Amino acid sequence: MTSKEKEEMREKDELDLEDVEVGEVLEEFDEHNREVSHQQYEQMREALAKAEEAALRSRAEMENIRRRAENDIANARKFAVEKFAAEVLLVRDSLDQAKKIDLDQENREILAKMKEGLDLTMKQLETAMEKFNIKEIAPQLGERLDPEKHQAMGLMDAEGIDGNCIAQVIQKGFTINDRLLRPAMVMVAK
Repeated sequence: MTSKEKEEMREKDELDLEDVEVGEVLEEFDEHNREVSHQQYEQMREALAKAEEAALRSRAEMENIRRRAENDIANARKFAVEKFAAEVLLVRDSLDQAKKIDLDQENREILAKMKEGLDLTMKQLETAMEKFNIKEIAPQLGERLDPEKHQAMGLMDAEGIDGNCIAQVIQKGFTINDRLLRPAMVMVAK
């Protein structure tokens, strides 16, 4: 074998060796990419599972908060007048005591005590109403009709009172925290 042939053979072996090495490197590279891709896939899958769990927990917590809020609102509606009712019970007790008085007796002293008891009962009721910001609407005769506070029950002739003004108060009205609770019922002059 000539030196040229030897050199050609060596070059050919080197090329074959390079081809083998390149092939092995490519295989290793592909395998590495598959491993990395698989690792990334597993990491993304774990992250997704954690995110799904966190979302489920958040949704459950929001549902619990909503239920608690609904219960609080329901209880607030049920028991909103509880304090007011306790105050009104005091008035009821006073009225029950007044019913026990024997009216068959013709005694001025008993009637005077009854009137005094009614005055005290009325004062209890006014105090209870003040505590809860319930104010009376007591229109005056001749006052102009205000549809925001008064409810006209009918028209009537009234001397000395201008038309569309209050001629008679049938029932007082009330507001609670400056919101109309019940309008005053009135008769209006023609």
